[in-house]
Amino acid sequence: MIALVGTIISSTLIFVIFRLFEKYKVDTFQAIVFNYFTAFIFGFALYSNEFSSKIWVQLDWVPYTFLVSLLFISLFFLMGKSSQKNGVAITSVAVKMSLAVSMVGMILIYNEALTPLKITGVLLALAGVLLVSINQNRSEHNSSSWKMLLVLFIGSGILDLTLNYTQQHVLNELTPALFSSFGFGIAGIIGSFVIIYQMMFKSIQIKLKNIIAGIILGIPNYFSIFLLLKTYEVIDFTNSSILAIVNVSVVVFSAIFGFVVFRELFTTQKAIGLIASILAILSLYFAS
Repeated sequence: MIALVGTIISSTLIFVIFRLFEKYKVDTFQAIVFNYFTAFIFGFALYSNEFSSKIWVQLDWVPYTFLVSLLFISLFFLMGKSSQKNGVAITSVAVKMSLAVSMVGMILIYNEALTPLKITGVLLALAGVLLVSINQNRSEHNSSSWKMLLVLFIGSGILDLTLNYTQQHVLNELTPALFSSFGFGIAGIIGSFVIIYQMMFKSIQIKLKNIIAGIILGIPNYFSIFLLLKTYEVIDFTNSSILAIVNVSVVVFSAIFGFVVFRELFTTQKAIGLIASILAILSLYFAS
C-alpha cells in the first residue's frame, strides 16, 4: 500500500512542481533536461542488478528507445507549459485520459474485443477532455490552450501504447525498468543538444536554479514509475485495477491542488468534465 500511495503522490507532485516553475521563473525546458539525467541516475542506481551484457546481442529495442525518448521530452515539456497555462487540474485530465487512446490502439493492434463498456469509457474520456479544455470565450488564447491539451491527450496515449508494445513484443533481456532508464538518459542527451544550440545561437545561459529545479522534478518523475512497478509486484490487484486507482487519484488530487491551492478557474462545465473523466477511467477499468 505504501508503494501505491507513493506513486499517486509522486505523479501528482509532477504537475504541482511544473505549476511552481512559473512562480519562481524557472526555465521549464532546462529543468526538464536535468530532470531526465536525475531520473536516469536513479534508474540505474536502483536497477543496476538487472543489467546484463546480453542486451547488446539483440538490438531491436534501440529504435524504440529513441522514439520513447523523443516522446518523453516533447510531451513532458508540453505538460509543463500546459500546467502553467491551463492549470494542473485540466492538464492532469488530458494526460490521464490518454488511457482511452492507448486502449483504442490496443484494440486495433491486438484485435481485442470492442465492448459497450470500452466504447462508453472512450466516449466519456473524450467528453471529459473537451469539457475541461474548451472555454466559452473562443479567443485565440483559448484555441491554443485546447489544442495543447488535445496534443497531450493523443500524444500521451501513443507513448503508453508504445511502451506497452515494446514491453510485450520487443524487450527480451532488457527489463522494462532499465528500458525506461535508457529512455530517460537519451531524452536528457537530446535536450542537452537543444540547450547547446540555444547557448550558441540565442545567447541563453544555464542557471543554477534550473538545475536544482530539474533535480527536484526528476525525483518524483522517476519514483512515479519506480513505485508503480513496485505496486504491480506487491499488491494483489490486476494491473488495470492499479492503473485505474492511480489515474483517478491523480486526477482528483491534481484538481484539489489546482482549484483550491492555485485558485484555478472552476466552472460547472469543468466540474462535469472532471466527473466524466473519473467515470471514463472506471469504465475502462471494468472493461479490462
